[in-house]
Amino acid sequence: MSTLHEKFSYKWLALSVTSLGALMASMNSGTLIIALPTLLRDLHTTLLSLIWILLAYNVTQTVFVLNVGRLSDMLGRKRLYVLGFGVFTLASLLAGFTSHVPLLIALRALQGVGGAFMLANSSAIVTDAFPKKELGFAIGTNQMMVAVGAILGPIIGGALTALGWQWVFWFNVPLGIIGTLWAAFTLRDLASKRDLGDRFDWWGNVTYAAGFALLMIGLSQGGIESWNGVIGYLVVGVAALALFTAIEGRVKAPMLDLRLFRDRAFTLNNATVFLNAVSRMALTFLFVFYFQGGKGIDAVVAGIMLAPVAVGLLIASPIAGRLSDRMDPRTLIQWGLVLGTLALAGIAMSLSLSTPYWLIAALMFVAGVGNGLFNSPNSSLIMGSVAPDRRGVAAGIRSLLMSVGGVIAIIFTLSIVVSAVPRDVMLQVFSGLSSNLPAATLTPFIDGLKTAFWMLTGLSAVSAALASAIPAPRPVSTVPQAAD
Repeated sequence: MSTLHEKFSYKWLALSVTSLGALMASMNSGTLIIALPTLLRDLHTTLLSLIWILLAYNVTQTVFVLNVGRLSDMLGRKRLYVLGFGVFTLASLLAGFTSHVPLLIALRALQGVGGAFMLANSSAIVTDAFPKKELGFAIGTNQMMVAVGAILGPIIGGALTALGWQWVFWFNVPLGIIGTLWAAFTLRDLASKRDLGDRFDWWGNVTYAAGFALLMIGLSQGGIESWNGVIGYLVVGVAALALFTAIEGRVKAPMLDLRLFRDRAFTLNNATVFLNAVSRMALTFLFVFYFQGGKGIDAVVAGIMLAPVAVGLLIASPIAGRLSDRMDPRTLIQWGLVLGTLALAGIAMSLSLSTPYWLIAALMFVAGVGNGLFNSPNSSLIMGSVAPDRRGVAAGIRSLLMSVGGVIAIIFTLSIVVSAVPRDVMLQVFSGLSSNLPAATLTPFIDGLKTAFWMLTGLSAVSAALASAIPAPRPVSTVPQAAD
């Protein structure tokens, strides 16, 4: 009886830990993104360097997240999750003490390492702790905390920016200390560990990290500044990633287990993850500069005006989590992606400097609802489609595609907007100093935003089409001992 009680209690403790991690990571993204114009002004840096202060976290997280998924299957999820909380907290503390841009980028990269350790283990920890019939609710709760963080992040970020951009990083520290200690004292390793004798895929890691980093450097520099001199980065990056794919198909213990993609449901679900991540990340990013750059609104008010998308996510996530335990999760995924596509199309058609805020808020809210309906059913299908000892890898792949989607969203949408705007106007817009510019001068900026939103609409429509082809879930051969 006591053992049953302990297991019953543990699943809620595990959920509280991962929910706190989700809240902190989500708030961190929101507080920083609203502070970007202030950072550009105060650090006297270039737009490319500013974007890398944002991207360094995502790129590093993308490089590490697959390894963390595999290592957690081998070494235990608790150890790596606690380590991730601690690294993230330390990097946040140090980041607030430097105004040296290269060092700040490096510390953001260190934050990304900690974030990868947390992100790749969160879904796996919850899946280990909860029985399958409650898994949708548990993942939906985590998504709800992401939504709460997304609401609070820009609002808190706007207020913190008034105190100094350093507080955007220092704000993470008390939450991080609490989260690290809470995870260390409450988490357990319920899943059996894989063979520690598996060889580490060194060549796969080197080719993947080098290829992805070079590709992102080339695309960001080419899209924001100039394509002169970046072709070499792109060619070598693509070649390294091609070599990585070849290596993964041959080594005994690959970093990326390509065999998982033989499952059609796993492949299609992850394809929708990637495309949805592009549209979700770009939506908030573009509206930060629309409100602060195009409309001349201060950071505090702009943060509040970004809230509708997160409110929609907050409302829809727990509902979707509950419904996905009672109905076909594929239906919720399709509804969510269709709603997101319609919202993006509405924004692309209606956006201008004179668009009433109520219309923008309504469309952002619908986009948030769509994302909330999509996330937890999608995660449940992915995690439920693999054996227990592969959940860390499966969670890592999903996290990888989310991170890659976020990086590509920022680079490509920013490239579209920058290409449409004269350089002197661009710097004023992205610094939040364009309030005195005539509306005609800002027309290219708005046109660039509309083009970017049409591109996102197309990607979201493709994602919805792919979701309609996802086959029905089938039982996995090995079922974990859930903590119920």
